[in-house]
Amino acid sequence: MPDVLRQVILAASRSGTTRSLVERAPITRSVVRRFVSGATVDDAVKATRDLLASGRVVTLDHLGEDTRDRAQAQRTVDAYVTLLTALGELTSGGRAEVSVKLSAVGQALDEPLALANATTICEAARAAGTTVTLDMEDHTTTDSTLGTLRELRKDFPTTGAVVQAYLHRTEADCKDLATAGSRVRLCKGAYKEPASVAYQAMPDVDASYERCLRVLFAGEGYPMVASHDPKLIALTGELAASREKGTYEYQMLYGIRPQEQERLAAAGETMRVYVPYGDEWYGYFMRRLAERPANVAFFLRALRSKT
Repeated sequence: MPDVLRQVILAASRSGTTRSLVERAPITRSVVRRFVSGATVDDAVKATRDLLASGRVVTLDHLGEDTRDRAQAQRTVDAYVTLLTALGELTSGGRAEVSVKLSAVGQALDEPLALANATTICEAARAAGTTVTLDMEDHTTTDSTLGTLRELRKDFPTTGAVVQAYLHRTEADCKDLATAGSRVRLCKGAYKEPASVAYQAMPDVDASYERCLRVLFAGEGYPMVASHDPKLIALTGELAASREKGTYEYQMLYGIRPQEQERLAAAGETMRVYVPYGDEWYGYFMRRLAERPANVAFFLRALRSKT
């Protein structure tokens, strides 16, 4: 049943009708605030400051994807440059970095345009003393995103990669990426994908995640373990036993398992929180519901409490 529910929610994330209904629901925005820090740069800066004060570190995502207009892509670039400037000293030492979806900076329009726009963001990040991680999206963009990553790393070698454990190809991608200096975020994956390219059952996704995690820790890169799963967090601890702290990190989403985030940070682990902000929250929000049944239950409880 959880797998069926996940597929239904992911389908709804692409539905304009469902989007309209969800966005108009009076309770929705107050619930969304659990997962999204706010609409403005000021909201993002405040959330970053609060998280850093708790001992956690941050990656920020300006929400938006599937851009099919050059002006909109440019607005996204401008938003990241503004954010990096506004963060000021909060970025020092990479305490706050940014995550960028290439689809939001023109990937569907023109790959060279997306590369140029991502380069501008990387330049702003370097000037701010931090770096960029390229988010991964649906499987049709994987090769393009990894190609852009290779180009960016020529001038910005610390640019981070993201791989998704539910794709059949990801174990091989991990072997290619687990090289010295390579920052690699491993997540489970949150898009609706066909069985021809992705595992459909969560036990299969979990098994793939474990295999990929072992590959990354066996390599010379910098693993970024993006999971809220207690079993995978425990496995990370086992695999990291032979490594020094600071040569890997945990990552979790804003608003999910905050007590576990604080526990890891208090234990001296690098615990990075993925903090989204902006008005284009619908697709992100629906994928968060799809990832964990507990998120759906939280949403439904909030709806019932307001009726």
